[in-house]
Amino acid sequence: QVQLVESGGGLVQPGGSLRLSCAVSGSIFSINGMGWYRQAPGKERELVGFTSGGNINYGDSVKGRFTISRDNAKNTLYLQMNSLKPEDTAVYYCNAVGGLHYNAGMNYWGKGTLVTVSS
Repeated sequence: QVQLVESGGGLVQPGGSLRLSCAVSGSIFSINGMGWYRQAPGKERELVGFTSGGNINYGDSVKGRFTISRDNAKNTLYLQMNSLKPEDTAVYYCNAVGGLHYNAGMNYWGKGTLVTVSS
């Protein structure tokens, strides 16, 4: 099993920045890729960005503003969010995808952290 715990959400003004963290524990060696998704009220969950095999892909709405990074020593995935807009308001979820024979393609999710962008 893989456990994911997000932190770092909160209230920020438009144009501001915030960094989210995702602490990973459990069968870390079984993970093939990781990323961030978000879900705004009344909307479907959407991709923010995903990293696998050294590649990172971002959703169109966050390209150039958000950056995913990882600290392998700390088993932590980060999401740096700059130039935040009110439409970035959402619950942000950390995601991991299994890559071994017993969990290939299996999705693991954190409980999410709320980001509110408002003046």
